[in-house]
Formats: sequence, C-alpha cells, structure tokens
Amino acid sequence: MKKPLFRFKQFDVAHDQCAMKVNTDGVLLGAWAEVNDAKSILDIGTGTGVIALMLAQRNSEAIIDAIDIDKDACKQARENFKQSKWSEQLNVFHSPLQGFTPGKKYDAIISNPPYFIDDFKTGNPQKDIAKHSVALSYGQLIVGISQLLSEEGKVFLVLPSFQYSKIETIAGRENLFITKAAEVIAVEGKPPYLLLVQLERSKKQFSKERVTIQNSDGNFTDEYKLLTKEFYLKF
Repeated sequence: MKKPLFRFKQFDVAHDQCAMKVNTDGVLLGAWAEVNDAKSILDIGTGTGVIALMLAQRNSEAIIDAIDIDKDACKQARENFKQSKWSEQLNVFHSPLQGFTPGKKYDAIISNPPYFIDDFKTGNPQKDIAKHSVALSYGQLIVGISQLLSEEGKVFLVLPSFQYSKIETIAGRENLFITKAAEVIAVEGKPPYLLLVQLERSKKQFSKERVTIQNSDGNFTDEYKLLTKEFYLKF
C-alpha cells in the first residue's frame, strides 16, 4: 500500500519540514482513539511524534507525554513538536517504558507497538528494535501500561489481526479488557490485516466495527476519508 503524504491542515503548507511520511496504521490509530475527554495522554514509542501531534490537534486540553527508546527519533519528535501550534501541550522523553517514572497516571495511553515479534531479525540493531520486540515485548508493554493507566483510563493499540488472542490473554492477566475493536481492511474484498483495540480496567459491552482503507480501484474509501479528514491536507 502506498504511504500517503501526511500534513496537518494547520501547518503553513509552504513549510516542507512540517510534512511527514507516515504509515497508514499510525494515522488510523490517532484518528480512531477516543481521547476527547482525556486530560493526560501517554504515547509509547512515539517515533517522530505523529500520533502525539494528532492527539494534540484533537484535544487542546490534554497534556501529552511521548516516549521512545530511540534517541534520534526523540530529537526529531522534539523538533516536530516545536514547529507545531501545540508545542506547549507536548513533551518528549528519551526513555524505555520499563524505566519511565512520570509520577502520575494517564487518562489515555496509546501505542503502535512492534509487529514482527516472531519474524527473523535484520541484523541491524536499530531496525530490529523498531520492528521487533527486542526492547519491549507485548507482555512488558501491557504491564507498563497497567502501571501507568488511571482507574478510568483507556488504552489504544494497533495490532496485526493474528495477535488479537495473544493481547487479550496478556491484558487479562493485568485486569485489562478489550471493550472495542475495529478490523482494518487494506483493500476492499481482502480479509482484515490489522486490528485497532481499546482496553479498559472494567468489562463492558464489546463493540466491533470495520474500516476499509482503499476501494478496489486504489482510491481511499469514503469511510477512511471521514475518519481521517482532520489530518490530511488532501487525498
């Protein structure tokens, strides 16, 4: 699937440094997560800060902390935050989740975790950390989230479809329950390849929906445009 050019509408379009190539998964997660009522948000594995910026755009009242184990990614995220109109809401911390001690709980925690847990590694340490659970396994992720989540807080993750049962089991050990999910279909007619999941500390009525990104002709669907319209300069 092509990676769209992503640019916040509020940025001056003449400033090329404010345009970022991002994967569709991050855009979906940042647009789908229910964060309007959150006062404090944590973005785990922020990378260049795209999801954190999306959440700041959606919720002008929230203070958003973004962490990443990659020093260069944190530097880029810090620059992107500084150039945005939401800089006062956003903080970057160069830290692994396991060593992050903010001294507070979060109303919402969001993460686009490593996908390729059981795949062969590339031999490049930096790429392996980004793509594999070398630095953070799903178990460590959920345990860390549980320690930092407020009692009424919500967690938002994007996962490969085949990891659903694994996450459900791991989350259950920490008394976190999937209360909402969205199956993501890359192209109309294909099976789902991703899941967006919402977890909470109490069991609630489960709801599930589907989001199809592209029509068979390769154009974005109306549902995808509706979900992400606040963030694309154009389709």
